[in-house]
Amino acid sequence: MKGPSWIEKLKQRWKLGSAFQVVVVLLVFACTGFTVLYIKKPVLHFLAGAQGDGLLASFLYYLLILPLYNVILLAYGFLFGQFNFFWEFEKRFFNRIFGKNKK
Repeated sequence: MKGPSWIEKLKQRWKLGSAFQVVVVLLVFACTGFTVLYIKKPVLHFLAGAQGDGLLASFLYYLLILPLYNVILLAYGFLFGQFNFFWEFEKRFFNRIFGKNKK
């Protein structure tokens, strides 16, 4: 006997109402990733300049990309009608990073 599909597992894990909602959430993650990939080169060029230090620019990029990624994720979540899911996702994410676990 076969177990639940991967979409059903994600639906349960993320507490979503339908398989369609799972697809929309995955689409938001994909759009966010492609957007960050698309803006990487202009951001690095802005940080390093034409002849700048690539190592420093890379460090600054990775330092700035986390908050930028999260803002873009919320924006796409809003556009695709899943803002509440991503807002809760962000709160859990930052609680894990900054150690505000409620036990």
